[in-house]
Amino acid sequence: MRLSELAGEALAPDPVITGLTADSRAVEAGFLFAALPGSIVDGAKYVPQAEKNGAAAVLANGDIKTDLPLIKDENPRKRLSEMAARFYPGQPRLIAGITGTNGKTSTALFTAQLWDRLGENAASMGTLGAQGKSFKASLGFTTPEPVMLHKTLDQMAEAGVTHLVMEVSSHGLAQHRADGVTFSIAAFTNITQDHLDFHNDFDDYRNAKLRLFKNLLSSGGVAVIHADGDQSKAFSNAALENDIAVFSAGENGEDLKLLSRRAHATGIAVKIEASGEIYDLELPLVGGFQVENALVAAGIVIASGHDASVVLPLLRTLAPIPGRMQRVGAVAEIGVYVDYAHTPDAISTALQAIRPHASGRVIAIIGAGGDRDRSKRSLMGAAAHDHADIVIVTDDNPRSEDPAIIRAQVMKGCPDAKEIGDRGEAIAAGVAMLGKGDVLLIMGKGHETGQQVGDKILPFDDVDVASRKLGERYRELGK
Repeated sequence: MRLSELAGEALAPDPVITGLTADSRAVEAGFLFAALPGSIVDGAKYVPQAEKNGAAAVLANGDIKTDLPLIKDENPRKRLSEMAARFYPGQPRLIAGITGTNGKTSTALFTAQLWDRLGENAASMGTLGAQGKSFKASLGFTTPEPVMLHKTLDQMAEAGVTHLVMEVSSHGLAQHRADGVTFSIAAFTNITQDHLDFHNDFDDYRNAKLRLFKNLLSSGGVAVIHADGDQSKAFSNAALENDIAVFSAGENGEDLKLLSRRAHATGIAVKIEASGEIYDLELPLVGGFQVENALVAAGIVIASGHDASVVLPLLRTLAPIPGRMQRVGAVAEIGVYVDYAHTPDAISTALQAIRPHASGRVIAIIGAGGDRDRSKRSLMGAAAHDHADIVIVTDDNPRSEDPAIIRAQVMKGCPDAKEIGDRGEAIAAGVAMLGKGDVLLIMGKGHETGQQVGDKILPFDDVDVASRKLGERYRELGK
């Protein structure tokens, strides 16, 4: 592609561009190098390396020293996304974007499951990678960098994917990674404190998420809103102000109204009203908040053109999501679950949701990640203290920080908790405490299969460890 076509403006000289990247190490002959400003290092520093590797042009936000054709833009991140969309023009026919603090992954995978059951060639993109019946790829980020994102969308379209649901993170929205994606549907789950290590404050965090509705959702699209959160009005109003139709779901929903839910040992019984019809359904899910995720997923599928009378009965067939209220083992009288909850609100919600599934005590294992929002750590501890009978504080991806200091900050919110730094030992201790009717909820890592300590990722899987510890205990007891 000629540089002028890629940039959308007449340019001379006008070299042929063979690829584009923001990583100077990945530059090959003919590539455009995007010198993006960073929080630590400015990409302009690496222009000489890009030139040495054969770059044919440079994108930057100001004057830099280079003999190559230079495209200057005050917002080079946004411009890179637009260029990536031109360079990789293919996209699935219908794309739904989901934003929110909690529930994005479950909602995305539930949506893809429903589309799949309706005969669509569906896929999802997010924390668990890009996956569908005709496409699979790992990504590394919830919302990938724009070049990878648009290359993946192009590959999906080539593979025949017609319906895509993708998680859209606040980081991705703030950094314009998803600009250039043609969203037909935008969905909102909920919003609570998170990522304040990246965003200036809560308003900045919320405004980043609002971009999906204000700036990226196509005219004529639909906004699907979980109506029960205290911030849901802001997202509904953002859509309405842009003449976008709103489809609301939840106890306060107008289109999908949750009339009742009742948790039992193997799932949740729900009653839903849609278009004047009442649906009594048994959902094979654990945790009341998963009902909310399932309703938003159903709303997305209905907004994509399928009738509620066909979509809602399919909620009975939903499969649990890895690392999201995932049950470990098959011991009838006790429950061991793994969940990704890693914010104060998510911990509170998860523990309240698991309580109806326990006739005995609820035991919680929590930890906080290093090099992340420090202000939420004591709040995470307080949430566990308020909603669990026993709390164990352990390590969870300490990264470059001292894990003992992180644990101490968490324990300010739950001073009576047991502190066991080694995560494997913490899980073993939690399993050893279990009696008939008790439930152990291991939170923080969910689907992750590694523990990041320093700059190393050590193999660690909560599900695998909990399963082995549960098996060891019952072999010791001769059961």
